[in-house]
Amino acid sequence: MHSIWAVARNTIAQALRMKVAGVVVILLLVLLPLMSTILVGDGTLQGKLQTFVSYGLSLMMMLLCILTIAISTYTLSNDLRRKHIFLVVTKPISRCKILLGKLCGILILDAALLVVFAALIYGLTILIPHLTDAPDAQVKQARDEFFTARAGLTDPEDEDEIESRAWKIYRELKGSDQLPQDMTVQRALTELKAHQKMLARSVPVNARKVWEFHNVRVRDPDDTLFVRFKYEVAATPVDDKVHGVWDVGDNRQVERGLGGWKTPIARVTRSDVTRTMLEIEVPARVIAEDRYVGVVFHNTSLNETTVIPQEVELLYRAGTFTGNYMRAVLLVGFRLAFLAALGVSASTWLSFPVAFLLTMVVFLVGMVSGFVGESIESLGVLGNMVYTFTLKPVVWMLPRLDGEYSPTRFMVMGRLLTWSFLAQVGAIMVLAKATLLTVIGMWIFSNREIAKTVV
Repeated sequence: MHSIWAVARNTIAQALRMKVAGVVVILLLVLLPLMSTILVGDGTLQGKLQTFVSYGLSLMMMLLCILTIAISTYTLSNDLRRKHIFLVVTKPISRCKILLGKLCGILILDAALLVVFAALIYGLTILIPHLTDAPDAQVKQARDEFFTARAGLTDPEDEDEIESRAWKIYRELKGSDQLPQDMTVQRALTELKAHQKMLARSVPVNARKVWEFHNVRVRDPDDTLFVRFKYEVAATPVDDKVHGVWDVGDNRQVERGLGGWKTPIARVTRSDVTRTMLEIEVPARVIAEDRYVGVVFHNTSLNETTVIPQEVELLYRAGTFTGNYMRAVLLVGFRLAFLAALGVSASTWLSFPVAFLLTMVVFLVGMVSGFVGESIESLGVLGNMVYTFTLKPVVWMLPRLDGEYSPTRFMVMGRLLTWSFLAQVGAIMVLAKATLLTVIGMWIFSNREIAKTVV
């Protein structure tokens, strides 16, 4: 253990002497406070906070990832190129310990920088509301939608029923020869399923639609719930607004009409614009004893058009902003650990420029991995079969860094980053992939020839 720590200290000292480390530190120290003052977002307090956290975390992640790639691919490559490694391998220390020491040194440096700059972003975020002369309504909105960690529940659509309807209509159109000649079966079904989903979500005038949410758990019975949604319409309303009535609570009490009401039902009448995410706040006491909450939308006659509520979701507070932020920082640490393991492993058999390029390409592909996955899914049956038996093992090794794996997604939207999800990402990205890369690097480094014997 002493030998590993000695190599780690040497690696940290070597990294601190690199100019790129100084550039990254100076950029973050200058840009983060500057961004907290000049970024305004949509002009509201919440918009300013969301913009700063999004850009601040993204900038920190990007620069620390590039720094990690540079250090991890340089330290061992430089020792081999300058023959400094000869001073170490002749001592009673195995090559595996050398590699572990290099990796530990990089991880310690990453952890220190991550803690410092994550704390800086957190402090600036907490300070912004105190330095901004925002109205009380905006302060409350920021507290409810940003300085929180909310979990969300959805009422899933019946995919089997929708697919069954799509197939039925497809067969009818096919039998009557109404399908375009150049349209594939997959494209036709995709369009028909999208149309059926739109019909299932549509609410005609004087009609209603119900969403059911189960297992709604709140930490405090005096807390509040939030219904999040946005409107689409079949035709533009006369006054450009949708007039709707929302009932939130145990709607089964009304439908069954059995006995007295055990829980209240919150009724909210609103007039809102379309194509904008909106929220309704109701007290948590509307939750039924079996943790059920029904959300009912009534399309009033004032609209004179079919209304299509989209992305309806029930939100409730499930954690704190500080706890959520700490888990988001850990998520950043996981990607740094993966990149460090990849860079050190690549440097055992590649020169510094090639190892740096390879690690950077993996990092950039990981930033768009969701798009890559969707592209593969669109290849069809034959393409997916070829992919499964050829590239799938390689793609599995690539990190997932975008979409639901991005910490900014959780912080900007005030969504709860659960410990279970964090453990899953850590197990796959660090314990599985990073460990496998480290073992491969150890095997290569232990078996490669560092210098030839000259007689």
